[in-house]
Amino acid sequence: MAGSWDGSYDPGSQSDESHHFERSHLEPIYDSFVCPLTKQVMRDPVTLENGQTFEREAIEKWFKECKESGRKLVCPLTLKELRSTDLNPSIALRHTIEEWTARNEAVQLDMARRSLSLGSQEADILLALKNVQYLCLKSRSNKHIVRNADLIPMIVDMLKSGSRRVRCRALETLRIVAEEDAENKEIMAEGDTIRTIVKFLSHELSKEREEAVSLLYELSKSETLCEKIGSLNGAILILVGMTSSKSENLLTVEKADKTLENLERCENNIRQMAENGRLHPLLTQILEGPPETKLSMATYLGELVLNNDMQVFVARTVGLALINMMKSGNLQLREAALKALNQISSFDASARVLIEEGILPPLIKDLLTVGSNQLPMRLKEVSATILANVVQSGYDFDSIPVGSDHQTLVSEDIVHNLLHLISNTGPAIECKLLQVLVGLTNSPNAVLDVVAAIKSSGATISLVQFIEAPQKELRLASIKLLRNLSPHMGQELADALRGTAGQLGSLIRVISENIGITEEQAAAAGLLADLPERDLGLTRQMLDEGAFQTVFSRVVRIQQGETRGNRFMTPYLEGLVRVLARVTFVLADEPDAIALCREYNLAAVFTELLQSNGLDKVQMVSAMSLENLSQESKNLTKLPELPAPGVCASIFPCFSKQPVITGLCRLHRGTCSLKDSFCLLEGQAVEKLVALLDHQNEQVVEAALAAISTLLDDGVDIEQGVNILCEAEGIKPILDVLLEKRTENLRRRAVWAVERILRTDEIAYEISGDPNVSTALVDSFQHADYRTRQIAERALKHVDKIPNFSGIFPNMG
Repeated sequence: MAGSWDGSYDPGSQSDESHHFERSHLEPIYDSFVCPLTKQVMRDPVTLENGQTFEREAIEKWFKECKESGRKLVCPLTLKELRSTDLNPSIALRHTIEEWTARNEAVQLDMARRSLSLGSQEADILLALKNVQYLCLKSRSNKHIVRNADLIPMIVDMLKSGSRRVRCRALETLRIVAEEDAENKEIMAEGDTIRTIVKFLSHELSKEREEAVSLLYELSKSETLCEKIGSLNGAILILVGMTSSKSENLLTVEKADKTLENLERCENNIRQMAENGRLHPLLTQILEGPPETKLSMATYLGELVLNNDMQVFVARTVGLALINMMKSGNLQLREAALKALNQISSFDASARVLIEEGILPPLIKDLLTVGSNQLPMRLKEVSATILANVVQSGYDFDSIPVGSDHQTLVSEDIVHNLLHLISNTGPAIECKLLQVLVGLTNSPNAVLDVVAAIKSSGATISLVQFIEAPQKELRLASIKLLRNLSPHMGQELADALRGTAGQLGSLIRVISENIGITEEQAAAAGLLADLPERDLGLTRQMLDEGAFQTVFSRVVRIQQGETRGNRFMTPYLEGLVRVLARVTFVLADEPDAIALCREYNLAAVFTELLQSNGLDKVQMVSAMSLENLSQESKNLTKLPELPAPGVCASIFPCFSKQPVITGLCRLHRGTCSLKDSFCLLEGQAVEKLVALLDHQNEQVVEAALAAISTLLDDGVDIEQGVNILCEAEGIKPILDVLLEKRTENLRRRAVWAVERILRTDEIAYEISGDPNVSTALVDSFQHADYRTRQIAERALKHVDKIPNFSGIFPNMG
C-alpha cells in the first residue's frame, strides 16, 4: 500500500542540484530529520499516535488519498490501522532541524561566496548560483541573509562572465533574489546594473534576453526603480519593440508588456513610450488623468510627429476629448488641445474623424470671435492651420452646420468673414485661410458657392494681390486658389491681371524660375492657361512682357530632357502648352502674334507635341493650335507674281501663254512653309494628326479632326486636300469617326469632313457601296442638329442616296 505513494510531493521544488545542496553539508544528516515519505529534510515534523514522524504536508496528503480511495486509514510506514488522524507537532525536532539547517546554510553561503568570482570554474559558479536560488526559494528570510552577506554585487559581477550559461544563471538568480524584496531591488539599482540588464535585451532571441526581461519586469514592480529604468537610453524603445515582435517568445512578449505597464507610473516614461509608438498610456492619461496630467500629456501630444495610421488611431481615441478641451475656459488647456489637434489633422482619414466628432463649429468660433473672448493671434494661427488641414480631406462641407443659423463653411457669410480675416491679419494666418479656400474650391460641390461669395464681396483684386507676396507659402496658396477659381471666373481674373500692379509679371517670373518644377510653377501655369484664351488685351500684355518667349523656352527644355521630371511635370507642361496656344487664337487681330509664331516656329513645336503619348491635354491643345495656325495659312501664303504680258500678247491673245511656276503649295496654290505660313502639308503634320483619330480620348480626336478639316476648308483647293488625306491614309479614320458616333461634336465634325471628301467623284463612287457609311449619314440626316442635317443631306446626294433635283428645277432655291 505504501508503494502507491506517487512521490509528487515537492515542497521546495528542488531540482537535482537542490538535492545536492541539501545533501552537501558539513554536519551529518540524521535519519530522524528525513521524512519517510518525501525523503527530504522536514520543515514541520508531526507525530502520529503510533509515534511515527512525518512532514505535515506529506502525511496530510496521505490521509486525503486514503479517504478519497476508500482505503483504511493506516500508517504509511507500518501499514497498521490508525484510530485517529491527530497530528502532534514535534517542536523539539523542528528546532533541532532549524538549527542544523541554519548552520549548514551559513556554510553553504560561505562556500558560494568563495565560488562567485570570475576566476572560478564554470561548474562551481553555476552550482553556487543554484544554491543561492535554492536558499531564497526556500525562505524569504534567506534573501535578507544573501543581502547581508554582500552576495548581490558578486552575483551582478557574474553578468560579465564569458560563459553564456553563467550569465543566464546570474540573471535568473538576481530575479529570484529580488522577488518580493524591495531592499534587494534597491541594491540592484545601484551603479550600472540596470544598464547591464538592458544590454541583454538587445541579444536577439536568446535565453539571456528572456531572463533579462523577466528580471527587468521584477525590478519594475518598484515604483522608485521605474524612473531609473526609463531614464536608460533605449530601454523603453527596446521593450516597445519586443511587444510588437512576431518572432519573439510569447512569454517574453508578455513580460515586456507588463514591464511597460509598470513603467507607466512615471510620466516621463509615458512620453518616451509615445515617442516610440506606444501611445495608449498617453491617450489614457488624456482621457482619465487628473487635470494637470491631462494638460501635460496633451501638450506633449502636440509635439509628437505621428505617421498616418497613428493620427487616425489618436483621432478616434481622444479626438472628442481634445475638441472638448479646446472649448475650455482655461487658455493653457485650449492651447495644448489645439496643438495636439493640429498634429492629428494633417492626414485625410484622421481629419474626417475629427469632422465627425464635431471639430468645425468650435474652430470657426475660435477664428471669427473678436473682443475679450477672442483667442490670441498665435492660437488663431493654429486654428486656421487645423481648419486648412481638415478642409483638405475632401469632406462634403455644405452639409455640416458651423454657425448658429445653420450656416456651413461655404455659406456666403462664413466665406465673407474668412475673406475679411485674410485681408486683416498677418501672413501666417492669411496663408492658412487661403489654404482653407483652396481646399473648399477643390470640391466640385463647394467651388460655385465660394466663387459666388468672392464675387459678391468684391475680393477678387485683393486675392490677386497676394501673387506678389514675398512669402513663398503665401504666394503658393494664393496662386492655387486663383487656379481653382479661374475656370469659373476667368474673365474677372483676366481683368484684374491686366492692371498695372505687376501681378501678371509676377506669375511669369514664377513660371520661369530655374529651380526644377515646383507645385507653385504648375499652379501658375495652370492659372494663366485657364484665363479666357481670346482675351486680346491680356494676350497683348503677355506679348509685351515676354511671357510667350519664357513659356516657349521652358517647353523646349522639357522636350529636350533638360528639366528633370517629378509629380508636377505633367500639370506644368499642360499649363505651358495651353499658355503658348493662346497666341494662336489672336492671329487675325495681332501681327505681333504672327511674328512670334514665325520667329519660334511654333507650328513645328505643336506638331512635335502631337506625339506626347499619355499627355492627352497636351495633344489636344497642340491639335487646336495647329487648327488655328492652319486656318491662317491661306492668308499668309505668298501667291506668285505673274509677269505682265508683252505687246504682241496684248494685241494677239493667241500668242499669250501662261508661265509655269513650280514649287507652289498644292493646297494653297502659293509659296508655303511650316514656319512662315503654318502650312500643315509642308510640316508633315497631317500624318501625325491622322494618327490621333483613333485616340481613346474624344477631345483629342475632335481637336485632331478639326485641324485636319482645315485641309478641306473654303479658300483652299479642296480636291487637293482630299488627295493629301488619301496620301496620308486619312480617309478611313475619318469615316471610322463618323461610324462610331462617340459624341455629337465628333459626329458634326465628321459629317462636315465626309461631305467635303465625297465631292471627289472617285471616292464618292467607292464609298457609295459601303452601307455603314450610308447608314451613318442617314442617321445624321434624321437626328442631328439642323446645320449637320443639311450637310448630311448634301453628302447623301454625293453617293446618290438622295436625288439631286437642282438640274431639273434650275430656278428653285
